[in-house]
Amino acid sequence: MSKINPVQAAALKDPVEKTASEKTVPEKKAAPTKAVATKPATVKAPVAKTAAAKPVAKAAVKPAPGGEALKTAAPKKAEKPAKEKTPKLKMERDSFTMPKTEYAQFHVLKERLNTLGQPAKKSELLRAGIMQLSAMTDAALKAALAKVPAIKTGRPKKK
Repeated sequence: MSKINPVQAAALKDPVEKTASEKTVPEKKAAPTKAVATKPATVKAPVAKTAAAKPVAKAAVKPAPGGEALKTAAPKKAEKPAKEKTPKLKMERDSFTMPKTEYAQFHVLKERLNTLGQPAKKSELLRAGIMQLSAMTDAALKAALAKVPAIKTGRPKKK
């Protein structure tokens, strides 16, 4: 693990308060099934067809005195310029396990960024870290990963 400065050490000693966006949401429970009331079936009497029920043929369009048929002018809509659609990024959700001391660094980094006038979310910090790791040379990446201790993954067992 890397060395931490006095500000980070102080942050690790203080309890971390979660903001409203960081608090976990309880799992959704299945909605209870409700009995659905059904309408009683009604029987409709058959309708007798009569001569009056036949559709009346529309009168043909008569030509105007000039010899042309009358046409109704439909108002033309102004054509809007075609907007270029940017492809929507597909998101991926994931969960991971990390030591509390390293997790506390999120709070420290977020506070630092707030004082710099650039607030950030945990996901943005993780993405920035991935970008930095991707930009490293192979030797630097290997050295950085060697500093990270391996931890047991998965959820803790219920007590």
